[in-house]
Order: sequence, then C-alpha cells, then structure tokens
Amino acid sequence: MKSHVIQPPPFELEALVAAALKEDAPHGDVTTRALLDPSLQAQAHVVAKQDLTLAGVAVLRTVYRVLDPAVTVTATFDDGTTLEGGQTFATLQGPAHSILGGERVALNFLQHLSGIATLTARFKAEIRQYPTVLVDTRKTIPGLRRLEKWAVALGGGTNHRMTLSDGVLIKDNHLVLLEAQGTTIPEACRKAKERLSRHFRICVEVETLEQIDQALNGGADVLLLDNMSPSLVREAVDRIKGRAHTEVSGGITLENVREYAATGVDSISIGALTHSAPAVDISLDVLPVSSR
Repeated sequence: MKSHVIQPPPFELEALVAAALKEDAPHGDVTTRALLDPSLQAQAHVVAKQDLTLAGVAVLRTVYRVLDPAVTVTATFDDGTTLEGGQTFATLQGPAHSILGGERVALNFLQHLSGIATLTARFKAEIRQYPTVLVDTRKTIPGLRRLEKWAVALGGGTNHRMTLSDGVLIKDNHLVLLEAQGTTIPEACRKAKERLSRHFRICVEVETLEQIDQALNGGADVLLLDNMSPSLVREAVDRIKGRAHTEVSGGITLENVREYAATGVDSISIGALTHSAPAVDISLDVLPVSSR
C-alpha cells in the first residue's frame, strides 16, 4: 500500500551521511580495495525481508550521492509505503567498490528508520477507530532526531515539539524546583504566558486530579496526563471537559493503547516509537555485471 510521500526534513542530511561514511571507513574499505578490481561494476537489490513500512529511501540516495555519484539508485517504492517481505524496493548500479562501501551505512539508516515507521504504523492501526492523535517525544538518538521524527510521520504519527525551543512543557522536575522557590502551578502558567510570545501553548505535566485543577486555574492550554491508569485518564478527561487539550503519556504499549484512546483523550505520546523501535530486516544483495 502506498501513502502520501512525506519528504525528509530540511537539514544537513549530507553532512550527517558524510560523517557516518567517515566513521565506517576512515581509511577506506581495505577488504574491497585489496581483493576487487576497481573497474568491476555491480548491481544490487535492496530487499524488505519482512513486512514493514518503508523509511529511508531518501537517505539511501544521499549515501550514494555523497560516496560516489557514479552509483545510480533506482527506487521502485517511495518512503511511507507498506511492503511485504520479499519485495525489492530499490536497485543500485555502478562501481562495485562504491556499492560495497556504502552498504552498511545505507542499511543502518534504512533498518532503523523503517523500524520506527513500522512500529508507529502498528500503534496507529490499533487506534484507527478513534480520533486520538499519536505523537512522538524527544526521546531520540542525539543527532538523528529529525530523521527519526520523519520516520514517525511516515508511519502515520504526528511530531511533538522538535526541541526545547519549540514549546513550553512544565514537567515534574520543573514542578519540584518551582515548589522550592515558592511558585505554584497557576503562578508558573501565568508567568510563562506573560514572559513568552502568545504562539507558545503552555503544557503542564500532571499526575493527580488536584494538579489538573491547579493547571486549569493557571490557564494551561495542554494537560499531559502522566503515568495514569486508563480509568484515571477517563476521570481526568471528564473533569477537564474540553477546557484544555489532553495528552496521555507513560506506560503506553501496543496491548493497552486502544484502551487509552477509548478514554476520549486528545493525543497519546509514546517515547517507544523512537527509543525502542526494533530494527527491521532489510538486505542489500549484490550481483556482478559486465564492465563493458
């Protein structure tokens, strides 16, 4: 099944790929250089070895564009496509040295990003009957956040704030320090609204019904219901009555995500989409071709 193509985010992808290639072969691929004729041409098929949601074709192209533009990458499926095990989704053609030199870096990106998209799609499928929005978090590998959040979007999820600069989220550790300086939750909400531009929504992480009342009193725009049971989330949603956007997080799994969505909460944020998604099985199979 093919989905709407979502382009990778605008950032220095080539620099990231160049660093990965340098890390993998700081002094070149000594095995290939010692054993294979530099003029040898090859073809390679990139194959999904299991059912998956594809993410990383754009990165595959970048790997070989940076490594050697003589390698032609022909993709038969776009990022965001649902594939069945055994389907070839890209073909490479060019110098064997270069195809082998980029193999591991390309596969590392493809397997990791497709793993995130695949897990996201599974969560999304579990709550498809509800209007609840599935969102990610900042629990990402440093340096890969934009790519990982892109993969979440390809899997059908929605991106939460990208950085600490993008929104106000008053979390548990903020609350501890605010209390130590004598600042209440309502005061903290009002202070944030006064000091920041109006385009910032104020989100408060709450763990109790009392904290919900305090955050609402302060004019919070979003209430993050943290580590609450489904029954308590349902009670919280009823208590809030649409006065703020509701988001639930903490302990969400494929087994219970539907139960949380059924509470009427507006969104569900899941760190596991990025920090715990298992890599999927993708192979790059090489065949020699004539150099003439």
